[in-house]
Amino acid sequence: MTISYQTLFIGGEWIAPSSSEVIAPINPSTEEVAGSVPEGQSADIDAAVDAARRAFDDPFGWSAWEPERRAELMERLADELDARADGFVERVSSQNGMPVAVARQLEVGYPSAVLRYYAGLAAKGGFDEVRPGFFGGEIEVRRRPLGVVAAVVPWNFPQALTMFKLAPALAAGCTLVIKPSPETVLDAFLLAEAVEAAGLPAGVVNVVPAGREVGAYLVAHPGVDKVAFTGSTAAGRAIAETCGRLLRPVTLELGGKSAAIVLEDAELDLAQIGEGLFTSTLLNNGQTCFLGTRVLAPRSRYGEVVDAFSAFATSLQVGPASAPETQIGPMATAAQRDRVEACIAKGRSEHGQITAGGKRPELDRGFFVEPTVFAGLSNSSTLAREEIFGPVLTVIAYDGVDDAVRIANDSDFGLGGTVWTADPERGAEVARRVRTGTIGVNRYIPDPAAPFGGVKNSGIGRELGPEGLAAYQQLQSVYL
Repeated sequence: MTISYQTLFIGGEWIAPSSSEVIAPINPSTEEVAGSVPEGQSADIDAAVDAARRAFDDPFGWSAWEPERRAELMERLADELDARADGFVERVSSQNGMPVAVARQLEVGYPSAVLRYYAGLAAKGGFDEVRPGFFGGEIEVRRRPLGVVAAVVPWNFPQALTMFKLAPALAAGCTLVIKPSPETVLDAFLLAEAVEAAGLPAGVVNVVPAGREVGAYLVAHPGVDKVAFTGSTAAGRAIAETCGRLLRPVTLELGGKSAAIVLEDAELDLAQIGEGLFTSTLLNNGQTCFLGTRVLAPRSRYGEVVDAFSAFATSLQVGPASAPETQIGPMATAAQRDRVEACIAKGRSEHGQITAGGKRPELDRGFFVEPTVFAGLSNSSTLAREEIFGPVLTVIAYDGVDDAVRIANDSDFGLGGTVWTADPERGAEVARRVRTGTIGVNRYIPDPAAPFGGVKNSGIGRELGPEGLAAYQQLQSVYL
């Protein structure tokens, strides 16, 4: 059964698009069309930005509401998301291949939790403060919403990463134009239905799916005040150049090539650490930016670590995203599968040894690649330097903790990471030495209360936490 829309959600209404062009995402498990929606054009972006601008500039509208009042509607929106949980799971999985078991946690429960977290921050109010001046008198520091936000969302976690932007922007009093990735558009329209049902004022949230060129038009639009983007480093650079020229605030959450440091005392019993290992190294079929795909192993235990990760990869159930038992689904597109296979071939050509996976599973259809483990490669290899965005791990040997930290930091990226150890205190000491935006000890999952983002080529700015709210506010000082 396919899902089709003929209209776009702009200004609180479902309106006809400016062209007859459509986006028809392909189900990567079945290679069949999952549905279709109108493909937004520049004229549709103009309409959406204009609607968002009117909603923001309304002197009695969303931006002028007390934060506590915005929080009430945000909670209502979270309820509407929860009521559509099954629909979100089905739509996301049918478009990007995310296993339904993963989607139910991270594309339903997690986005709703992020929205409620920011509703809680808004409900507390206190956006403004009065502080004593150094030269006497008092200073009123006001935190005002930035304005109209262009939220450009990727396909790998479309709802979670939409909420990374939508929730703090709503809490701050901003209005938005959301441009979902062409690969994941059906879930974005379900979000629009939830926004409508929750009763958010017209124009506060607008949804226009489009391709890269129209996305670039949105980023550079004169009616936009802030850009929030999650995606590749290459695309992030182009967006940063545009925003730099326009002096436009921008948040960029980009690629990663994180290290999973296995210390000498680490427990490798998969029954004990399997779930944490999965979420930090192979979550969502390896199509996750923060994953620790460089596994750093002490040379004294190198063979043991390789064997453990190989057994772990081999044990994972590969299959259609719709099957409840599936742990590894397909790559999101045929092009992404081809890219992952090219990386595996590159690892072979650089004399890497495949100890698990390395090929397509024996399935009749779908864009599948087996979970793959490489041994015998150094940190200078292509597989250790470039983001693959697939279920491919490279186990790299190190000599002592200092060497492990050196290798972990020897990367153009710095987004996530983990340290695995029987001594959490020691693990935390090692974690603090790694130059990365986020890192976990024996576990990893971004928490709504903590700032999330990267250093180096992994991005600029932070999402989540109070810091994520501050990214949608501008400061004004009033000297009293």
